[in-house]
Amino acid sequence: LVGSLLLIIGMGFFSLGAEMAMTPMGTALGSNITKFKKIAVVIVIVFLMGFIITVAEPDLKVLAQQVSSIPNMTLIYTVAIGVGAFLVISLLRILFRVSLAKLLIVFYTIVFGVSFFVPNNFIALAFDSGGVTTGPITVPFILAFGVGLASLRADKSSQEDSFGLVALCSIGPILSVMILGIIYNPADASYAQVVIPELATTRDVIYQFIHALPEFSAEVFWAILPIFGFFILFQLFFRHFNKRNLIRIAFGIIYTYIGLVLFLTGVNVGFIPVGNLLGFELASTAYNWILLPIGMLVGYYIVIAEPAVHVLTKQIEDISEGSIPESAINKALSLGVATSVGLAMVRVLTGISIYWFLIPGYIIALVLSFFVPKIFTGIAFDSGGVASGPMATTFLLPFAMGASEAIGGNILTDAFGIIAMVAMTPLIAIQIMGFIYNRNSKVNDSEIDLEDFSEEDSQ
Repeated sequence: LVGSLLLIIGMGFFSLGAEMAMTPMGTALGSNITKFKKIAVVIVIVFLMGFIITVAEPDLKVLAQQVSSIPNMTLIYTVAIGVGAFLVISLLRILFRVSLAKLLIVFYTIVFGVSFFVPNNFIALAFDSGGVTTGPITVPFILAFGVGLASLRADKSSQEDSFGLVALCSIGPILSVMILGIIYNPADASYAQVVIPELATTRDVIYQFIHALPEFSAEVFWAILPIFGFFILFQLFFRHFNKRNLIRIAFGIIYTYIGLVLFLTGVNVGFIPVGNLLGFELASTAYNWILLPIGMLVGYYIVIAEPAVHVLTKQIEDISEGSIPESAINKALSLGVATSVGLAMVRVLTGISIYWFLIPGYIIALVLSFFVPKIFTGIAFDSGGVASGPMATTFLLPFAMGASEAIGGNILTDAFGIIAMVAMTPLIAIQIMGFIYNRNSKVNDSEIDLEDFSEEDSQ
């Protein structure tokens, strides 16, 4: 309950801060970065921006602790290189108007091809890295950066191309971590054991949060500092914002900081042990199949608690001028994540390889991209990375780990991969919504044409 209260307050501060600071900063940087005359300079700046922001992502530190055979910073730097490289690819895609669907097909084909050479215990972790790295620090900035880049073009497809950056930046970590796994060939990949604290009184509960608060305060400070540093250099060079806007952004950064500290403290202290305990107890019963409906119910509601989801849905509603409502995106995401958690529980109970879900899922998602408006493809693949944020890391993953431990399964192959599943199903759900939206639009247009024809005929 204390964790939930901190989550609610933190979410409010974060959403306000992201709107006041992160979004205008990212948009301004995206719309001004191409003023550098040399494309090589732009590429270096964008790569460094993606690298530095990713190193600071809190969720990435959780992932790094899961593999004992590879030093934490080696894994973090590897993931950051992947994000930086694919943020550059995203920049070039927008500038040179390359189809997002074609790039996704090429890169996911490469990913699945490389995966067959990766040690089995490392595959699920590699796919999870793609979802974990696009968390509450990186997503608002990258989404706004895409809007800024797309605004440089005045053609009809510029709005469509403003989405897709998160999608491509989610592929980079998967590919880079797989390559790292092949190089290191880690035979002793292991996971961090969840410790459930002994709590006898309310004082013990409060102590848990007070003890963790300084740790997350420092973590979020170092996470936001690189973005703030980029902004200061940008302002000194371009003089883009006036004094009033600078004051507003300063307050926005403070709100973002407070929100993330409270949010991360609440979910890490309150939700990790609860998720692990809940999964363990449910799987220990004679009716362990109950994991499926309860997991789906949790997945349906938990995605709305992801901070970056609110940033994405608001941007979608703004860019589409209300034609794609926030409520519709939220409903599609909830259904998608509910399905993914249900499938993840099937994996926990049966030990089925993650390939049997990821390969068909991505094939369906990529095929759908040819039958829906391009803007929905970008939104769908962005939403996959956005949905698999800190709530998935701190509750759903421990939930699956506790269940797998109770059943006696292989946690590394059966429980890990749930974040990858959460990142996959929204790709299908959002594009199905786009297909329905497109079909209804065509029906409405044809009805208008028939009415016009009837009026002309009567005249």
